[in-house]
Amino acid sequence: MADILADEEFNAVFVAVEPSGKMHGFVEVSLRLRAEGCKSSPVGFVEAWYVAPDSRHKGIGRAMLAKAESWAASQGCREMASNADMENEGGRSAHRALGYEEVARLAHFRKPLPKVPAGNVR
Repeated sequence: MADILADEEFNAVFVAVEPSGKMHGFVEVSLRLRAEGCKSSPVGFVEAWYVAPDSRHKGIGRAMLAKAESWAASQGCREMASNADMENEGGRSAHRALGYEEVARLAHFRKPLPKVPAGNVR
């Protein structure tokens, strides 16, 4: 969140907090040049979205996401994008309930590389 807030021109954070200080959740949003399935640029992108378990199904996530979408539209975006892990059915379901369509599925890969002494790269 600190990195997001460090660049306010391209990022924003919205939080749901009670007057007592109890935080119900947050959404981090950014501007990206492109996003999977989107046709316009820039695109508003939900970098992170969290609602505390005891605060879910009360409209809090919907309200925070609406603020993020409004912010992105005010920055010239015509589309909003996001992602969720394939195993996160709750997150995927929440996106669909708020009008997001799943546009792609992606497998991420990794491979460890051998250590190469500094100066030996050609």
